[in-house]
Amino acid sequence: MGFVGEGSCSSGGDKGGCFIGGMKSLVRRKQVDSANSKSSSASGSSHQLAKALTIPHLITIGVGSTIGAGVYILVGTVAREHSGPALTISFLIAGIAAALSAFCYAELASRCPSAGSAYHYSYICVGEGVAWLIGWALVLEYTIGGSAVARGISPNLAMLFGSPDSLPSFLARHTIPGLNVTVDPCAAILVFLVTGLLCVGIKESTMVQGFVTSVNVCVMAFVIIAGGYLGYKAGWPGYELPVGYFPYGVDGMLAGASTVFFAYIGFDSVASTAEEVKNPQRDLPMGIGFALSICCSLYMLVSAVIVGLVPYYAMDPDTPISSAFASHGITWAAYIITIGACTSLCSTLMGSIMPQPRILMAMARDGLLPSFFSDVNKRTQVPVKGTIATGLLSGTLAFFMNVEQLSGMVSVGTLLAFTMVAISVLILRYVPPDVVPVPSSYQEAIDSVSLRRSSCSSSSDMDVEKTKIPAVTSGDSTPLLGEISVGHPLVEKAAAKLSYLVSQRRKVAGWTIMFICIGVCIVTSAASIVNLSNPARYALSGIGGLLLISGLIVLTCIDQDDARHSFGHTGGFTCPFVPLLPIACILINVYLLINLGGETWARVSIWLVIGTCIYALYGRTHSSLKTAVYVPSTHVDEIYETSAISLAC
Repeated sequence: MGFVGEGSCSSGGDKGGCFIGGMKSLVRRKQVDSANSKSSSASGSSHQLAKALTIPHLITIGVGSTIGAGVYILVGTVAREHSGPALTISFLIAGIAAALSAFCYAELASRCPSAGSAYHYSYICVGEGVAWLIGWALVLEYTIGGSAVARGISPNLAMLFGSPDSLPSFLARHTIPGLNVTVDPCAAILVFLVTGLLCVGIKESTMVQGFVTSVNVCVMAFVIIAGGYLGYKAGWPGYELPVGYFPYGVDGMLAGASTVFFAYIGFDSVASTAEEVKNPQRDLPMGIGFALSICCSLYMLVSAVIVGLVPYYAMDPDTPISSAFASHGITWAAYIITIGACTSLCSTLMGSIMPQPRILMAMARDGLLPSFFSDVNKRTQVPVKGTIATGLLSGTLAFFMNVEQLSGMVSVGTLLAFTMVAISVLILRYVPPDVVPVPSSYQEAIDSVSLRRSSCSSSSDMDVEKTKIPAVTSGDSTPLLGEISVGHPLVEKAAAKLSYLVSQRRKVAGWTIMFICIGVCIVTSAASIVNLSNPARYALSGIGGLLLISGLIVLTCIDQDDARHSFGHTGGFTCPFVPLLPIACILINVYLLINLGGETWARVSIWLVIGTCIYALYGRTHSSLKTAVYVPSTHVDEIYETSAISLAC
C-alpha cells in the first residue's frame, strides 16, 4: 500500500540504488497542510504563526509591496522610448498579464494556505527538486530586492533636505579610499529598523506599512487630481500631437507593456502570509484581487495624466512627474512627489523583507534548511530568528554593495515563481497527487488499513454474482438481444477498455502538460533570439506553436480529474478559463524570463548552482520526506482515524 523512503539508497549500498533514490528525491511531493498533518507533527505547536490578518491587511501588504518608486521614474522612460501617449494602454496590458498570475496564485493560496508561497505550491504539485530551486531563487529575489530598495531611499531623502549632498554626515554616503566602495549608512539603518518592526508582530508591522502606503497613495491621488486640473486648463498638450496616439506603433506599445509589467511585481507577497490569514479561503483571493486592481488603476491614472501634461518626447527620464508639474509652474510639487517616492520605497522595503523569513521557515520545516529558521517566537508569533538573519544580510549588502547591477536578478525569482504557479494549477486540475506522504510513525495504522481494505476487496469479489441485464424487447415482447450477463465477453471487453481509458487519462494529461512547457520554451526562444535566421525562426515557431496549440486542445477536450474537488482546502477561489489562462500565463512569463539578458542569467546560474550543492549535501538527506510512507490519498483520513483510535485505547 505504501513505500518508505523514496529518496533513500538501497540497504546494500548499491551505487545504482543510491543514484535512483537520489533522482526520486527530486520528484517526491509533500502533503497539503491539514489538521491531520499538523497534529502529526510533534513540534507543530511551536512552529505556528499568528492568525491575525484580514482583507484590509492583505490589501495593504499587496499595494505597499507593489507600488514602488519605480512608477515615479518609469512613466518617463517608457513613454519616451516605447509607448508615447499609449503608456496607459501599456499599463493596462501589463496589468492584465499580471492578473493571469494573480488568478493562479489566488486558487493555490486558498487551497494550500501555508507559509512558503510558490515554494510551497511547487513542493505539493511538482516535486522537491523544483520546489528547492524556486525557494532558493525567491531568497535571492527578496535579499537583493530589499537591498536595492534600501539604497534608493537615501538619495530621495537627500532631495527633501535640498540637494543630493545635504543628508547628515552619519547618514550620507561615503566612498572608502582605495577600495572604491561606496557605503550607505542610511540604507543599512532603514533595513535594521524595518527588521525590528517585523519582529514585533505581523499585525503591528502591517499597520505601520498601511500608514506609509496611505501617504504614498495620497501623493498619487494629488498627482492625478492636480495634474488632471492642470491638463484640463492647458488643453492636454501631450495628446495633441501630429504623430498620433501610437508614435512607436503597436510594437512599441507592447514593448512598453513588457517593461512596466515589472511594476506589478509584489502582489505575490500576499500569498506568503497565507498561514497568518484568519479566513484564507475567502480573504486571500480578495486581498490579491483588490490589491492588483488598485495598483493597476493608480498606474493607469497617473500615466494618463503625466503623458497628457507634457509631450512624451519632452519628458525628463529621471524626474518625469516633478518636471511635468514644473513645466506648468508648480515647482513646489517636487517636494510632495519626493515624499511619495520615499514612502513608496519604505513600504516596498517592508514588502521585500517580510516574505523571506516565511519562505526560509517553510523550507526549514520541510527539513531542507536547518531548524534554526523554523523557530517561531512564542510571544510575537513570527519567525524572529529568520527575520533577524534576513535583515542582517540585506542590511550588510545595502551598506557595502551597489546592487543596482544585480537588480535584474530580482525579476528571475519572481518570473520563475509565476511560471511554476501556473504549471501547478494545471497539475492540480488534471493530475493532482494520488499518493501523499504519511510519517513512518503511522506504519501500524497503515498496515491495519491496508489489511482491512484488502479483506473487504477479497470478500466483495467472492460474493459477486453474475447479474442479468434486462433483455431489450420489441413491441411484441420478443427479446432482441436476450439476457446478457455481466460476465459476457463483450461486456467485459467494454468495461476493460473503459477502465484502461480512465487510467490513461492521467498519463495523457501529464505528458500533454510537459509538451506544452516544451512548446512554450521553443516559441519564446524563437521569438527572442536575435541572431536566428528567418527559416530557422519560422521552423522553430511552427514546431513550438504546434505543440502549444495541440496541448491546449487536448487539455480542453479531456476531463479534469475529479480528485481536484477534494485537493487541499475546499471552498476557496477557483481559477477560471483553465487550461487557457494558465498556459497564457506560462507563455508570458517564460518570454520575459528569456529576455532578461545573458549577464543576468549568468549571475543567477551561479546562485542556483550554489543552491543545488546545498540541496545535494544537506537538503536531500535531511528532508522530512526521506522516511515518509506514501499512501493513496483516499486512505489518509482513515489512517489518521485508525491511529487516533489505537492511541485512545
